[in-house]
Amino acid sequence: MLLASEYTCFFCDQLSCAEVDLQSEENGSIRTGAAGASIQHVGSPTSFDQAPIDVYGVGGRYATALFSAASKQKKLEQVEKEMRTLSALIKDPKLSSIVMNPHVKRSLKLKFFGDAMTKANLSPITVNLITVLADNGRLTLTADVVGAFAKMMSAHRGEVICTVTTAHPLDEANLAELKVALNGFLAKGETLILETKSDASILGGMIVSIGDKYVDMSTKTKIHKLTKIIRDS
Repeated sequence: MLLASEYTCFFCDQLSCAEVDLQSEENGSIRTGAAGASIQHVGSPTSFDQAPIDVYGVGGRYATALFSAASKQKKLEQVEKEMRTLSALIKDPKLSSIVMNPHVKRSLKLKFFGDAMTKANLSPITVNLITVLADNGRLTLTADVVGAFAKMMSAHRGEVICTVTTAHPLDEANLAELKVALNGFLAKGETLILETKSDASILGGMIVSIGDKYVDMSTKTKIHKLTKIIRDS
């Protein structure tokens, strides 16, 4: 396990090392908890390796710092793999009962998590992430950081995730036709990652979420709109 002074320098050298306490972020500094330091960042963040998409929220900002660190060290794929390992670790009932328990001391949480990461042979980048999260009382956000990093890596590879919800599962012919239509939204070099869901409550039609676009063509919504028009007339 690295000392506080070591991981502080490591993360704060990155794009908004995300001590994502909103108050410290507003005044331009990044706090590092146990080390008691406050580092002032000067200049534009565009000089750092930036994530391909913006992922909002506290977990998203930690993930952005992680992406920057991994990108600068050319270890994006390695860290992506380690995030999957990390996800499995926090789902372990024994470990989770300790590190996610607000009544357990941070130092004890870090010891248990550190032992687990050492056993899993995780890299210093991932270890530093968890150390910073633990030091700032943010370990409960680990799953959010893992999820946000996965979205960044997907965008980094040019993948566009699309979720389509229909009342009933689509047959192969309709699914193939849908893929052709959705590919029309993609830019050159992008790849469609399609996820289909069924929800009988929408009655018919479909709901499509692709990139930052959201289209609700469900029968349920159409009926709701029609009902509203009738009531307002």
